[in-house]
Amino acid sequence: MQKINMNLLDRNNNIAILLAGVLAIVVGVGVARFAFTSLLPSMLEDSLTLSYAGVLASVNFMGYFSGALFSITIKDIITKEKFFRIGMILSILTTLILATTTSDTVWLISRIVAGFGAAMVLIVGGALVMVKLDYEDKTKAMGIYFSGIGVAIVFCELVSQGVLKEGTYSDAWMTLTVMAFFISIYSIYILSFDESLKQDAPKHKLSKSIFSPFVILLILAYFTEGVGFVVQGTFLPDIINSLEGLDGYGNVGWLIVGVVGIPSSILWMRLAHKHGSVNVIILAMALQIIGILIPTFTTNMYMNLFSGALYGGTFVGLVALFMHLGGKLAGKNPVVLMGSMTAAYGIGQISAPLYSVALIEKFGNYNATLYLTAGIVFLGIFFLLIAKRVEHLHLKT
Repeated sequence: MQKINMNLLDRNNNIAILLAGVLAIVVGVGVARFAFTSLLPSMLEDSLTLSYAGVLASVNFMGYFSGALFSITIKDIITKEKFFRIGMILSILTTLILATTTSDTVWLISRIVAGFGAAMVLIVGGALVMVKLDYEDKTKAMGIYFSGIGVAIVFCELVSQGVLKEGTYSDAWMTLTVMAFFISIYSIYILSFDESLKQDAPKHKLSKSIFSPFVILLILAYFTEGVGFVVQGTFLPDIINSLEGLDGYGNVGWLIVGVVGIPSSILWMRLAHKHGSVNVIILAMALQIIGILIPTFTTNMYMNLFSGALYGGTFVGLVALFMHLGGKLAGKNPVVLMGSMTAAYGIGQISAPLYSVALIEKFGNYNATLYLTAGIVFLGIFFLLIAKRVEHLHLKT
């Protein structure tokens, strides 16, 4: 029986690599992105308007989108490592800006830059983890990596709400900045490569042949999931708080999102291994639609907290499923297809907060936004059903 290496300071230890990857997500995706959702109710009570919150969310994803596009061009390990580190630093500095300034313009710029940093951490960092891991089949291991999204939500929610008991949202941003700084030291250290490997590392050229009809349909489906992700990912606490009798339960719902999200990617990846990625993605998206629609037909507390559980239990897994499938289809250069898919996801993320705010201001509630969002995710299922048909015909010829 092979002895498990528990030396968490060994850069080539699989457990250390996964831990560093999860902690990187806590910084790049949690602190630089999801902490905004945790602190949104508090910021709305103070000086932030809902419409401006939607703009901030949208520009954050513009930054993420640009980072996803940029990641496609990164072809070698040396550059990947460099931009992963840049992403970590940007995630920390932009959080510090939120803690120390109140200028609308500065916040706008910082959210754009934070989005770029988050893309460098999740996409490029994910590619580094995938390259460094020493497993024949990395499916389950990458499921653990993407569980970091759930960990990030829980971490930021607990820290934010803990600080808000005695302090302000600015204090919460500062606390998150300091914690992110110390966490980042470990991730940057572990997700580095030896000089000899850097010198010998091959540079993979971008091949357009990878973008088959099946892959294009997959990318379109991931665009719709970007929409499905971002509406609840930005507004879920406020959606729950806005329902009659549920004011104050929003952050409980968001905590449930993170807790359920932690094991979800591991479970979904196991199901994908057994039943096929596309089949499992369709199931997860169908469950997500149910979760999106629950607040439109009931104000029951348990049902709406269950809505949060369905969201956390699907969106984290869907990121893992799509990203891993993209990485597998891309072969030698996983960041190419992972970046292309995330760019499509990013377009959905940019557009959804803007139409959400417009519909909320027109109708005075979230219902129209949630109906439209559910419809778009259903379109994604339709794309995947066509993709299955295309793949079947391709295998027959």
